[in-house]
Amino acid sequence: MTQTRVQESTLLMMRRVTGIIAASMLVLVVIVVSMNISRTAQPIRVGVLHALSGTMAISEAAVVDATLMAIAELNAAGGVLGRQIEPIVVDSRSNWVYAARQAEALIAQQNVDVVFGCWTSACRRTVRPVFERLDHLLVYPVQYEGLEASPNILYTGAAPNQQIIPAVKWCLDHLGTRFYLVGSDYVFPRSANAIIRDQVESLGGEIVGEDYLLLGSTQADPIAARIAAVQPDVILNTINGDSNIHFFRALRAAGVTADAIPTLSFSIAESELPTLDIENVIGDYAAWNYFQSVNSDTNQRFVANFQTRYGADRVTSDPIEAAYFGVYLWAQAARESGTPDVAVVRRALGGQSFNAPGGIVSVDPQTNHVWKIVRIGQIRTDGQFEIVWNSGNPIRPQPYPIYRSQTEWDAFLGTLYQSWGRNWANPETPGT
Repeated sequence: MTQTRVQESTLLMMRRVTGIIAASMLVLVVIVVSMNISRTAQPIRVGVLHALSGTMAISEAAVVDATLMAIAELNAAGGVLGRQIEPIVVDSRSNWVYAARQAEALIAQQNVDVVFGCWTSACRRTVRPVFERLDHLLVYPVQYEGLEASPNILYTGAAPNQQIIPAVKWCLDHLGTRFYLVGSDYVFPRSANAIIRDQVESLGGEIVGEDYLLLGSTQADPIAARIAAVQPDVILNTINGDSNIHFFRALRAAGVTADAIPTLSFSIAESELPTLDIENVIGDYAAWNYFQSVNSDTNQRFVANFQTRYGADRVTSDPIEAAYFGVYLWAQAARESGTPDVAVVRRALGGQSFNAPGGIVSVDPQTNHVWKIVRIGQIRTDGQFEIVWNSGNPIRPQPYPIYRSQTEWDAFLGTLYQSWGRNWANPETPGT
C-alpha cells in the first residue's frame, strides 16, 4: 500500500471516530436536556396536614378546602415556575403526636417543599421540632398564644396583640370589668388566659373564675353552673373544637344569656356556628382579623369563588382566609426565588405582601408573622358576624406580650410542659 493510500485510510478512520464521538455527545446532550426538562416539569409537591377526623375536624376540614382552592387557582393560572402544584393531604386525626410523625413522613418520604397545616398550638408545638430538625417550612394559619417565633414557621394567624389583647381592651371599654375565663386544657388557652389575667389586672379589672375542659369533652354543665352563680360581666372563651357545642348549650340551660352575660370567643368563627345551634349564640361576640362580612370587592370575589367551588351554603372564616393567603405568600416567595427550594423560599418570605380578602397582609421579617387588621364581630341571626369594631390599619405582630419578659414567658411554658408530662396538653385528653 502506498504512503498516500495509508494516509487516506487513516484520515477516513479518524473522520469515522470523530463522527461517532460527535454523535455520542449529541445523544448525551439530548439525554441531559431531557432529564432537566423532565425534572422541571414535575409537579411541586406540598403537604396539607390537618384534622379531617376527631374533635378538631369541625374547624380544620374547611381550612383544607381553602388551601386546596388556592392551589387550584394557582394551577389554573399556570402553576408556580411553570410547574403544577401537587397537594398531598394527610389527616392528623386531631392527634398531635400522630401529626408529628406524618409531618416527618411528608418531608422525608414524600419530599414536599412546604407543609400547610395544624390548628391547635399543641399540634404546632409538637410538630415544630420536626421542621426545625429537618430545616423545613410549616405555614400555620390560626390565631394563637404567641410566645414563639420560629424561622421554620410562617404564622399567618394572629399574634396575641392582633386578637387577644385588643379584644380584652374592647370588652373593658364596652362590656364590663369582671371576667370569667373558660378554655380547653392545652397550651393555647392556658397561655392566652395568662396573658388576659396580666392585662385585666393591670387595667383594674377582675378575673372572677377560670375553668378548663379537656379537648373533646362534653362535661360543660358544672362550668356553666359556676358562671351562673358568679354572674361575671363577660365570659372570655378559648374552648376549641366540638366542646363548644356542649358549652353553649350548658350556658343557656343554666340561664346564662348573651344579653345578660355575653361571651367573647377566640376560636369560634363562621365555620363553627352552624354546628352550635345558632339560637344559642346569637348576640355573643368573637375576635378575629377577618369575617366573611368584610365589605370589599376582593372579599366578595373570594366568598363567591369559595361558594362556587364548595356550595352556596358554605361560609368563609378567619382561618380559612389565613390558610388561603398563606399559599399565595409561599407561591410569591418561590417565584421571586426562582425555585421552590425550602431554604431559599424561607429567606424570600420576609417582606412579602398580598392583597388578602381581609385586607393587605405583609410578612414581618423579624418574627415570620404577618401584619393584620383586628376586628370584633357580634353573631347575627343569619350565622354571620356584624363587625362592631376594627383597628383601621394593620397591626404589627408582637409574639411576646409586654406584661412579662421573654425569659419569664419561656419559664411559664416550660412549667406547663413539664406539668403535663412533657406534653403540650393535659395528658388525660382522649386520643392523644
